[in-house]
Amino acid sequence: MKYEEAFLNLNSSREGLSKEEVANRLGTYGLNQLEEKNRITPIKVLVRQLANVIIWVLAAAAIIALLADEVINFWAITGIILFVIVMGFMQEYRAEKSMEALKKFVQPLTRVRRGGTLQEIPSQNVVPGDILVLESGDIVPADAIVFEMIGVQLEEAALTGESVPVSKEKDEIIFAGTQIVRGKCSALVIATGMDTELGKIAGLVQQAEEATPLQKKIARLTRTLAILALIASLVTLISGIYSGAPVSEILLISIALAVAAVPEGLPLTMTITLANGMRHMAQHNAIIRRMLGVETLGSTTVICTDKTGTLTRNEMTVRKIILPGREIYVTGKGYEPIGELLSDNSPVDLVNEKGLELLLKAAALSNNAALEEAGKEWKGIGDPTEVALLVAAAKAGIWKGKLEDEMPRLQEMIFTSERKMMSTVHSTQEEGVVFTKGAPEVVLDRCMYIHSSSGVREFTGQDRKEISEINHTLAQETYRVLALAYSPIHGTSEELENNMTFLGLAAMIDPPREEAKRAIETCHKAGIKVIMITGDNQETAKAIAREIGLSDGTVSLEGITDEKIRGILADGAITGRELDDLSDKEFSDVVEKVSIYARARPEQKLRIIRSLQDRGHVVAMTGDGVNDAPALRKADIGIAMGIKGTDVAREASVVVLQDDNFATIVEAVKMGRGIYSNIEKFTTYLVSRNFTEVILILLSVALLGFDYIPLLALQILFINMFNEVVPAISLGMEPVRESIMSKRPRDPKEEILGRRNLTLVISTALTMSIVSFLVFLLADPFADLQKARTLTFVTIVSMALFVPTAFRSLEGSGLNRDLLSNRSMLKGMLITLILIMSALYIPILQIAFELTPLSLMEWVLPIGAAFLTLLIIEGIKFVIRSTQRG
Repeated sequence: MKYEEAFLNLNSSREGLSKEEVANRLGTYGLNQLEEKNRITPIKVLVRQLANVIIWVLAAAAIIALLADEVINFWAITGIILFVIVMGFMQEYRAEKSMEALKKFVQPLTRVRRGGTLQEIPSQNVVPGDILVLESGDIVPADAIVFEMIGVQLEEAALTGESVPVSKEKDEIIFAGTQIVRGKCSALVIATGMDTELGKIAGLVQQAEEATPLQKKIARLTRTLAILALIASLVTLISGIYSGAPVSEILLISIALAVAAVPEGLPLTMTITLANGMRHMAQHNAIIRRMLGVETLGSTTVICTDKTGTLTRNEMTVRKIILPGREIYVTGKGYEPIGELLSDNSPVDLVNEKGLELLLKAAALSNNAALEEAGKEWKGIGDPTEVALLVAAAKAGIWKGKLEDEMPRLQEMIFTSERKMMSTVHSTQEEGVVFTKGAPEVVLDRCMYIHSSSGVREFTGQDRKEISEINHTLAQETYRVLALAYSPIHGTSEELENNMTFLGLAAMIDPPREEAKRAIETCHKAGIKVIMITGDNQETAKAIAREIGLSDGTVSLEGITDEKIRGILADGAITGRELDDLSDKEFSDVVEKVSIYARARPEQKLRIIRSLQDRGHVVAMTGDGVNDAPALRKADIGIAMGIKGTDVAREASVVVLQDDNFATIVEAVKMGRGIYSNIEKFTTYLVSRNFTEVILILLSVALLGFDYIPLLALQILFINMFNEVVPAISLGMEPVRESIMSKRPRDPKEEILGRRNLTLVISTALTMSIVSFLVFLLADPFADLQKARTLTFVTIVSMALFVPTAFRSLEGSGLNRDLLSNRSMLKGMLITLILIMSALYIPILQIAFELTPLSLMEWVLPIGAAFLTLLIIEGIKFVIRSTQRG
């Protein structure tokens, strides 16, 4: 199909669609996105709740209660089952919906022409009839037909598997999901979403979500606890029947043990904690795409990061303009076109500076970027280097749009990695003119003349030497330098870029992010090595590394005897070429010493990751391009850039940064450590509380027989679901402390209930059960069993007012924590108190739970015992710490 025919069929034009037309077509065609094959549905979430082992243990307990003719217990347990299912469903479904909403924050952007202006819009808002403006590096967002192009080649491996770039001509179709690897083009969108070729094979790229290590750990723990619950129940049932106790009583005790040992609130608390943590991360510009990231982030030992936009601001700013014989300083920062051009600290008057004026015109016209005001901010669209040139020109009152009206573009010779320069041809009233910008060494070779303060003269060898020396000095100072030149139109098309007149150099810098230095300091304290991988030269990379504290620019040669390797490391960095010269064994021996990789290619990231992982490191890797996808997948934590990253990079990643900022990576690591620490806290608390009840019942059966059980099944259900879950959730909301980044990374193979936590679980459970049993005995169950059970019940419930404080820190004393820093815990204590009062003083609940109201004096025993328990647990933690230090 010819593009003229496509324009007619779609009722579009080269100026693009109007706002009204776009709105209508969005309504007709829908968003430009693929339908998710494995989309989370309410049914899938509900099935996951029913597959929970805890639900089946409780269901078995309910059946036993029914068989024992304990109707109240049956309905109570059934109610608890429904509560667990409903709450788990609501929280998990809300978390899934939240993740869908968060994904919208990382939508890829596309440049389109609408209403005659260039705009940058979310790719999902592209509609048939839109005019795409694409250049090297862009992902094609929809199927489109090319009508303007300059040397376009595309990578179509996503569709065809063909690794060699394919050239495109006018009237040919480019497909969604492919990438422009060379040249530029304008194309008319003819299909979006599921109507594209990519949409037709969308099912092939849908992958089922695998269980994460964290989910597997929780599943193992849950199964273990369920098995212990069943074993305890069966042993009690068999021994009771063997001793001749009534079967109905033995069944009730078995139910009580099964209910006591199962942490009904664990799945609910886990879901709430993870969902809250992921939302908190999103608020700090880090979107976690998979739950795996929560656990692995806390174990990260190495962060491999890009430089541009991650350690630096990615807002190239022209700082110096070098004219023949003098230097101009440019003030202002970022993309806001506010600043001055100063010579000897005095503003420059362009009326008397024809060479400078011509240079700024060349900078604005030999340029494919755009600068626009978006609200109160200025936004650059296109290559940051080109945007910097536009901003510099605008500071002098030279605007690209106005210039192009006066000097229309006739032709463009595109920038390529081989040519290292770009030229545009423009018509003027007198004659045509060619403006060129590019690498100084390339442009200087094309110049025969120089525009000096006295006018145009011949370009001498001395001129060339002086400019080359200035360029070298600027490069060592981390400046990116471009040379600018011009020439009247002459000769054939191939000769347009010869015999040019040199105008000057534009020296620009991408300033380091102020927060990057602090973030790197934090990494060093946390035992995390930071590695910079950049395409820039060695000197620029080392200068930035020194400025932000990443490296002093040297590498330790201790223990290295190979002269070849010593020679490579002597410069303080490894280049991509030097990396290729090292064997896998040689590289493995030095990989932990190197912090800077310069002139590195994206595919070399994969080799760096493998070597680090082979040395036992947990590696986080940043990336933004299609070529980064294998490295992002291979890394333990793939981190994609949300602003400059491609769709392919985002899909291959675990974390997406909304601000492309290194400090955000470090913040995400801190939050990941905090979330996992909170999971340890509430899991340790919940399991210790559950086994408190198991030990209490087994202890009373062993010492007092089957007639004096300190807690009934329904009372245990109340404790497990309301008295345990609320404090556990508050522990899951515990604020992340700064000190968490002063510790070494956690071993990812470590179980949640490791040696320390398991010791704390056992000792805490024994303490709480013994204290509760002593309260039961002091209450004299032989005289008034219901009163004794009430006091025991209140003691265990009251422990939720005090004991969770000890679990706010598993390493130090929880009493040192500011209670006001965790408002969820304050709310939990208030809810717990209300629940106790309700169960004791509301008549219908008194009857259901078989409790007796307590007088004011009778509260002293359970409250005192609960507070004493807190002090004992803090003492146990102190002993554990002392033992570990010893």
